[in-house]
Amino acid sequence: MRRHGLLTALCFAIFSIAPAPVSAGQEIKPFVRGSYQKIVAARQGKPFVLNFWSLTCSYCMVELEMFKKLARKYPNLDLVLVSTDTPEEEKSVSATLAKFSLGKAEAWVFADSYTERLRFEIDKKWQGELPRTYFFGAKNNGVDAVSGKVEQDEAERWIAEQYGH
Repeated sequence: MRRHGLLTALCFAIFSIAPAPVSAGQEIKPFVRGSYQKIVAARQGKPFVLNFWSLTCSYCMVELEMFKKLARKYPNLDLVLVSTDTPEEEKSVSATLAKFSLGKAEAWVFADSYTERLRFEIDKKWQGELPRTYFFGAKNNGVDAVSGKVEQDEAERWIAEQYGH
């Protein structure tokens, strides 16, 4: 009986530190120093969208709804979503992303209490305004940064240019 209680406690501890799933087979990764470089390096020469958002940002929710539509319309769209909320809010972040059913979008959450350092590593000009979206072109042909809500027609125009849709 004592072993059973210890085993239960051990299982609970393991599951409580595991990344929270966003949808079936998807997890939220901790965004720390170096994460931005890893995201970019993994997609070298390929187009992708990198979006920074927060639970408390109303325009971010509007953009997540737009990204949901785009992910359904363009299943090959490579979308990376980074919540600027804290690791303590990971369950809420996970629930929000699950609500929007963003398909295969990669999900991250800020996991460094010194958020200014993370922002500086991403973009020296970024002051923290949200939403913040980066459109990385194929073949390293540039990055467009947008602060504030992205209009769907703008995003679709970029997708057409990059993916040939």
